[in-house]
Amino acid sequence: MLTEQEKGGFSDRLLKRELRRAGLEPREAALCTRLCYGVLQNRALLDFYLAGCSSIPLSRLEARVLNILRLGAYQTVFLDKTPDYAAVSACVDMARAVSNPKTAGYVNAVLRALLRKPTLPVPGGPTAQRLSVLYSQPLWQTETYLARLGEAETEALLAKNNEIPPLWIQHNPCRGTAEQLAISLVGEGVKLIPHPWLPGCFALENTGDMERLEAFRAGRFLVADPAARLAVLAADPRPGDRVIDGCAAPGGKSFLAAMAMEDRGEVLAFDIHPHKLTLLEKGRDRLGLTAVKAGLKDAGVSDPALFQSADLVVADLPCSGLGVVGKKPDIRYKREEDIRALPVLQLSLLQNLSRYVKPGGTLLYATCTLRREENEAVAQAFLAADPAFAPTPFALPEPIGPAVEGMFTLWPHKHETDGFFIAKFVRLPNSI
Repeated sequence: MLTEQEKGGFSDRLLKRELRRAGLEPREAALCTRLCYGVLQNRALLDFYLAGCSSIPLSRLEARVLNILRLGAYQTVFLDKTPDYAAVSACVDMARAVSNPKTAGYVNAVLRALLRKPTLPVPGGPTAQRLSVLYSQPLWQTETYLARLGEAETEALLAKNNEIPPLWIQHNPCRGTAEQLAISLVGEGVKLIPHPWLPGCFALENTGDMERLEAFRAGRFLVADPAARLAVLAADPRPGDRVIDGCAAPGGKSFLAAMAMEDRGEVLAFDIHPHKLTLLEKGRDRLGLTAVKAGLKDAGVSDPALFQSADLVVADLPCSGLGVVGKKPDIRYKREEDIRALPVLQLSLLQNLSRYVKPGGTLLYATCTLRREENEAVAQAFLAADPAFAPTPFALPEPIGPAVEGMFTLWPHKHETDGFFIAKFVRLPNSI
């Protein structure tokens, strides 16, 4: 399957657009979403199963025919609500519509051969190869995780990445209490599951079209993973502070910082993309956060007017995104060569944004990836090049606790969050 990421975008955005265009009922839209994400999450394993049932090498198949086979295999192997005969019949009809009767017969034969297997084959070979196929994770990433985490933890991480992630929201204290938020949502049939140790954080179920909810329209909550909230807790913005968010869109960290500041002070939310700033402004207005000021600015170009002016600078920088493959499953198919240059860009942006931190102020470096090259290595290179900054400890809620070295990685399988890296630095007093 040619992923949307490989075309220059991501499947979640394309899927939302197509679902709106099709005007599907909620149940149908949910099934389409599950099929799309399920195939992306299990592509290598599905191909492993299909290869044993096909008389033609999968590499020779037309892309849309192979994708039809994957859809059928996913439904028959992973889903139990759709009868097998109905799944096969639907795929045969799709093949007939996009190709010819001969192709439809081939699709029927392959899927029925898969159904006839008494047990599914198990991927074999070396550990990295086996896990790579079993969890449809590229081999190079699997090898990286094995070297860092060992076999048991790597398998736990890869399995977590293939689960359906919760929809997390953060309560907006500037628009009422958490109790008022809960009453509003429950009144519209939404199920709330409180986060076990992060107050004001809830997982939602049965939302339907979330934008139609009164609590959403009234700005009572922000959709954001616990990892984003924890990053802002680590940064510890205070009421009256001046905060600069250098790569702000779509605005989550800026909004969470303004909430923590009780909407008192100033959050300068910069981004290089005008259309993303428009979305940020829309979110800011919905949440009623007057402290957030959006502005068009390139994080790689210095603005002397901002030098040493901020109490806190947030550098949530472009990254490979490998910590959020549970939400954007096609990210896993990024090639290693395509992300190799990212640390150079990240270090450059971090160094530029650091100019805006006042003496005694805080610089927060954050990414949503799990690669050392983009995380600890960039943080250490920054500190080695700029003696004006030093790592500083920060506190996170239990059961995580303090990050005494000023850096911490959140792991999906350990902390039930996105994969996320947080590093906190302070500009030393009297530094230039």
